[in-house]
Amino acid sequence: MIDLAVAGAGPVGLAVAIAAAQAGLQVQVFDPRAAPIDKACGEGLMPEALARLRQLGIDPVGLDFTGIRYIAPGHTAVAHFDSGPGRGVRRTLLQELMHTRAEDLGVRLSAGRITSVVQHKDSVQVEGVTARYLVGADGLHSQVRGALGIPAHIGRWHRFGIRQHFEVQPWTDVVEVYWLPDAELYVTPIDFTTVGVAVLGTAPLDLDSAIARVPALAWRLKGARRVSSIRGAGPMHSQVARKRAGRALLVGDASGYVDALTGEGLRIGFAQAHAAVACILAGDLEQYERQWQRITRSYRLLTSVLLLAARHARARGAIVPAAHSAPWMFTRMVNLL
Repeated sequence: MIDLAVAGAGPVGLAVAIAAAQAGLQVQVFDPRAAPIDKACGEGLMPEALARLRQLGIDPVGLDFTGIRYIAPGHTAVAHFDSGPGRGVRRTLLQELMHTRAEDLGVRLSAGRITSVVQHKDSVQVEGVTARYLVGADGLHSQVRGALGIPAHIGRWHRFGIRQHFEVQPWTDVVEVYWLPDAELYVTPIDFTTVGVAVLGTAPLDLDSAIARVPALAWRLKGARRVSSIRGAGPMHSQVARKRAGRALLVGDASGYVDALTGEGLRIGFAQAHAAVACILAGDLEQYERQWQRITRSYRLLTSVLLLAARHARARGAIVPAAHSAPWMFTRMVNLL
């Protein structure tokens, strides 16, 4: 019998595995996808996410950014991080580093998907393996969550994201967010020759059309070579009834998700991974639900408020002017990320 089975070899699942292995646990991770696993995401690691990675023995190469800039016609607002820079890191590079770190610590990485879970008083059985505990980190559409009988509600306002990389020298040391009437465009510096461009909004989404609606951005990207294929994700909003069932915990997107609007996915996921391993080591899984609520409180509040405003044209149009007029408020918001 092993100590811990983990479903999902994305960054959050690997963070669980690495932290558990650092504590001396025997860990096996299941994922049917071949490494490195790519995903549509903004690829901007917030300062706290970087700090969590360093605790895991990982310091990924990328391009530092000092804050966030909101941009709308006639208005700009910028806020800088108080706790040091964030970093743009290509998702596949981060995946490779975490995969290697997990292997170095003795984590067993298996090509397979956990689709059924049998729980006993002192163990969990998955895919022919008996483990003391199980962590589901298999994403928005988690099969482990379904196998555990935990219901999830998909929000009525469906938002999606698409992302692609362009070969162009970054022109700024912040993440830029362009607020369009019906979508948001994110530009993240990834390295000295690459930026990632993502658009979030309701379907249908078209990256080229969104870029064309921002003349300054279209000019900077004109003629730039595309160095990745377009990837998409969504719908994003998922409300999960509970985060624990018996000897199993849910972390990351599998445990519930509001939206990618604030770019906090990995910050939140890494904090949940840390909390999940701490609860397992303490033999007290009941406290995980409380820890989850604490970790996600500011994210859920801030993202929900921004989403509520974004749904209504007048309120949406006031977001960037308000951030410009009250820079102290915008700075405080950014430093919650």
